[in-house]
Amino acid sequence: MTQPPAEDRRLVRVTKICLALPETACRLMGDHASFLVRKRVFAYYLDNHHGDGIVALCCKVSPGENADLAAHDPARFYLPAYIGPRGWVALRLDTGRIDWDEVADLAADSYRLVAPKRLAAGIKTPPA
Repeated sequence: MTQPPAEDRRLVRVTKICLALPETACRLMGDHASFLVRKRVFAYYLDNHHGDGIVALCCKVSPGENADLAAHDPARFYLPAYIGPRGWVALRLDTGRIDWDEVADLAADSYRLVAPKRLAAGIKTPPA
């Protein structure tokens, strides 16, 4: 990461949002952080991943929604390498003002798709 995790205000905020969901954990790994529910990843925080210079939150979305988001707003959304074709989308956190409610919604939707049904059914969007 370009800054130590504790100093990156975006990562701190994303971590707070993701860890507010039931049975979640954060794993810091080099240039990214993984957010898991019962050992399954539901979100990634990427900072300059593979030298791309981008800071983004990657989340799982409903089938086809990733391509729609990237096509309709390419300045903010893109299909991340490797996982984009498998239903993931990335929201840039390094351009303009961050809509933290949108970040929380995206993370919660991804959680619902990845978490066991019993856990997913009981969650609401975490506070941004």
